[in-house]
Amino acid sequence: MSLKIKIMLLAILPMLVVAMLTTWIGSKGARLLSEQEIQIFESSLLASKHRELRHYVDMAEAAIRPVIEASGADSETAKVRVMQTLHDMTFGEDGYFFVYDANGVNLVHPAQPELVGQNLIDLRDRNGDFIIRPLLQIAREGGGYHRYLWEKPSREEIEYKLGYVTGIPEWGWMFGTGLYIDDISGEINKIRSEVSRNIRENYFTVSVIVLGTLLIIVLLGLAINLHESRLADGRLRALAHRSVLFNLQERRRFSRELHDGINQLMVSVLYRMELAQRKLAQGDQAGLDDLQAGRGVLNEAIQEVRRISHDLRPSILDDLGLESALVNLLAQFSERTGVRVRHEIVLPEKRLPEDAEITLYRLIQEALTNVERHADASELVLRLNHQRDAVRLDLRDNGCGFDPQADRHLFGIGLCNMRERVELLGGDYEFDTGPGEGVRIRVRLPIKGARD
Repeated sequence: MSLKIKIMLLAILPMLVVAMLTTWIGSKGARLLSEQEIQIFESSLLASKHRELRHYVDMAEAAIRPVIEASGADSETAKVRVMQTLHDMTFGEDGYFFVYDANGVNLVHPAQPELVGQNLIDLRDRNGDFIIRPLLQIAREGGGYHRYLWEKPSREEIEYKLGYVTGIPEWGWMFGTGLYIDDISGEINKIRSEVSRNIRENYFTVSVIVLGTLLIIVLLGLAINLHESRLADGRLRALAHRSVLFNLQERRRFSRELHDGINQLMVSVLYRMELAQRKLAQGDQAGLDDLQAGRGVLNEAIQEVRRISHDLRPSILDDLGLESALVNLLAQFSERTGVRVRHEIVLPEKRLPEDAEITLYRLIQEALTNVERHADASELVLRLNHQRDAVRLDLRDNGCGFDPQADRHLFGIGLCNMRERVELLGGDYEFDTGPGEGVRIRVRLPIKGARD
């Protein structure tokens, strides 16, 4: 074996081992991270179901409570009215309310009327677990959530159901409703399958690239190795750029998902309005209270949409530009915190590139958040100037500061994101602080071109 071949093998084999090991570790890390994100997503969906159930039960409680309190001696008539009201309050394709007395006798069940009048206290699911007994116990304890198996009316199949029950202590009744969560399991399984498929495809793609690169090195020698290294650097930069684009797309998608979540509040408003309509049609002026409550929920939904939209993409930045957006941001900060703000903003007539504007805005927004939470400052000075082909930012406060060596825990995700945002655009980032010296952030961001 010649020396040249030995040198080539010494170059190729370690690279091959490292490449395959890195790919395996990266795939494993991606799988673990994806699983964590899926768990967070699942928890978010379940929390959404919890809120939705609580809204439904609260609305039902508001509908029947006046009847219960006004029943007096004529409780039998009131019971009939309450059962009829709960029987009529259905929602969605499989949403309904059920009622049981203290002995487990079913009193209301719109989806399965054949169960009305039956004592289901000893009913068990296919796993042998009691169904009605835990619900009665939860109602006696003041109400709460419980997951159990029950037939889904639209499919006539047994599925897991998340229920929320509460009690009517005056009569010893338990009533509640539930939402089937098979759609959550299906969505999670679908996402998990897509993640596994993407990881396998990425592993295969990386493996092909590695083997192809090694083959080129073997055929063309060490001279091509330098060329391949330059190409690899280009691919790495492209990958970083695609990562940024992917994050922006994910934020937009997440914004749409959050916006769709507002639908729950809209359903609540619709339910209130329908309830008020029925009451007013019957001459019951209590319907006005339901209209007022619906108005409050609608206002809450509007404010939530505005908050989410502003957090993901401040509209003032698109409409009025960076300078106006920063002036508004600083004014709100000063009004909210009482910190005196002095600023000097000098920008070119043409607007900066979009990525530079959003980077500067988010960086200053994060810095103001840190000042508000940690600095205990009374004054803040911001200077933002345009100099030829770069923008320079100088932001400092007179707060308490901290020791970067002793208080490394204060270097949180926010400060790391600042540095990464700037360096990703080829800029320079400096962070200076000390005990009693406040914090100073200096940034130089190159500008490749302006826009109208």
